[in-house]
Amino acid sequence: MPPKLNEKEPELTGKYFEDHKIGEVIITPARTITIADIVNFAMFSGDWHPLHTDDVFASKSIFGGRIAHGPLTTTVITGLMMRAGISLETAMAFLRVEWKFILPVKVGDTIRARVEVVGKKETRKPDRGVIIWKIGIINQKDQIVCEGLWENMFKRRQKT
Repeated sequence: MPPKLNEKEPELTGKYFEDHKIGEVIITPARTITIADIVNFAMFSGDWHPLHTDDVFASKSIFGGRIAHGPLTTTVITGLMMRAGISLETAMAFLRVEWKFILPVKVGDTIRARVEVVGKKETRKPDRGVIIWKIGIINQKDQIVCEGLWENMFKRRQKT
């Protein structure tokens, strides 16, 4: 199990399906996006678009500089949700995403997420359930940079 990164973070154990309540809101820890994040994402994704990887090209774009890949921002949020104590060892599968990108995330931006439980579905199998999240990714200026819905399958507590 990964260590706590600072004293303000909860112990890293995930919440089960039953622990999540509709209307519950969780604010994740924050993380600053770096050039290394963008280059590493380009490396493993194969997406070397110059908006992400070429300072000269990106500086002439409508964004005025490099921007993070859209999927990079959502990937970072999955880690921040784990750090917030939501999903470690209890999330089973990522089922669906509906996503809208609103503003670019630039090098040096610090992002966090507002995660709200907006739905829960039981499944035919008693060991799991589905959580529906409304997620907004927020930058250091408190602007929503992207938002949408995610559905994740979570473990249920074993009934004794």
